[in-house]
Amino acid sequence: MASNELVTGRDIVIVGQQPWDEEIGSNCRNIAIEFAKHNRVLYVNSPLDRFTLMRDKNEPRVKRRLAVIKGEQEGLISIQNNLWNLYPDCMAESINKIRIRPVFNALNKINNKRFAAAIKKAIQKLGFKNFILFDDNEMFRTFYLKELLSPAISIYYSRDYMLAVDYWKYHGTILEPLLIAKSDLCVANSTYLANYCGQYNPRSYYVGQGCELSMFTDLADKTYPADIAAIPRPVVGYVGVLQSIRLDIKLLEFIARCKPDWSLVLVGPEDEDFRNSKLHQMKNVHFLGPKPPAALPGYINAFDVCLNPQIVNEVTIGNYPRKIDEYLAMGKPVVATATEAMSIFAVHTYLANTKDDYLKLIEKAMKDDNTARQEGRKRFASSHTWENSVGEIYKAINRLESGRK
Repeated sequence: MASNELVTGRDIVIVGQQPWDEEIGSNCRNIAIEFAKHNRVLYVNSPLDRFTLMRDKNEPRVKRRLAVIKGEQEGLISIQNNLWNLYPDCMAESINKIRIRPVFNALNKINNKRFAAAIKKAIQKLGFKNFILFDDNEMFRTFYLKELLSPAISIYYSRDYMLAVDYWKYHGTILEPLLIAKSDLCVANSTYLANYCGQYNPRSYYVGQGCELSMFTDLADKTYPADIAAIPRPVVGYVGVLQSIRLDIKLLEFIARCKPDWSLVLVGPEDEDFRNSKLHQMKNVHFLGPKPPAALPGYINAFDVCLNPQIVNEVTIGNYPRKIDEYLAMGKPVVATATEAMSIFAVHTYLANTKDDYLKLIEKAMKDDNTARQEGRKRFASSHTWENSVGEIYKAINRLESGRK
């Protein structure tokens, strides 16, 4: 990224769905760390809601939030240089099950006012001025923050199609398009989501996705894990959570049935549909179960061809497929379902539209694989860094601000 494209010396307030102390990683946390290299950043946890308090009152994370609300603990903490985390000192009412929209909207505005008041105190304490508000795919408790906080720029970040999720669907179908429309900028991690945002806001941009790939590129032990080493080759494999809402069970059964000389290896925890599928009755299908994250590169290394057999629906069609970067970072040939989000990988993967396509393309992937292709895949995956993704966000900010002059 050229130095003249950087956004530097700014104050940035990040709000969204995932708190900093969430156990799983998140795009937004990576983005915050990248922002903080050149700017001051306040990462705001979502406020504790009353239902969560009642359900999980004995959980340490809930106890900490309650202590902040009661004034017993400091809510603003330093994470690293230029980066702070805020535990809001307010309680949000649990209102999502209210189906009368005027009532929901009134209570949601109250939640927003409480949240904004907590953020304002932290902003004043840190001396933030003329700040950028960055909203990580949250559409309810942040809906009025542009009006309540008066940021210099408001940015909505779309990283998942949330309206496919029941929690967001009812009120979100109304609120998210309105929030997208009134934001100064919208940025998205897939072309599908950028086009979705573009329906409501012409200042919507695809900014790609960063991935932490060092564990896949720096694999020291090239020996295959014991439970896959004895499986007959060729091995066609998938690593990840096995969920029927995301993966096409019928497709996997078709591949295993049509190619009994291929070993289909599935690594990851299963949902009920997978546990009850015919796949468990097929001799050339091997379920190896969940593995610790550090072990996954060893299994991918043992695959001759990697699969991403997505079923195309609202949940999957727009999501950035981080798994593909992990496969490519190891130089592996990849066969995946063709979706709009997969279009950016088209040169380095084999994209299938039908079950028969999968058979043909897996065979082609095995036949065509060579050192030059492997190195090309690795180079492509290595370009998907958080520095590059945030660089695209900076370009969008610069484009907006230069247009104002």
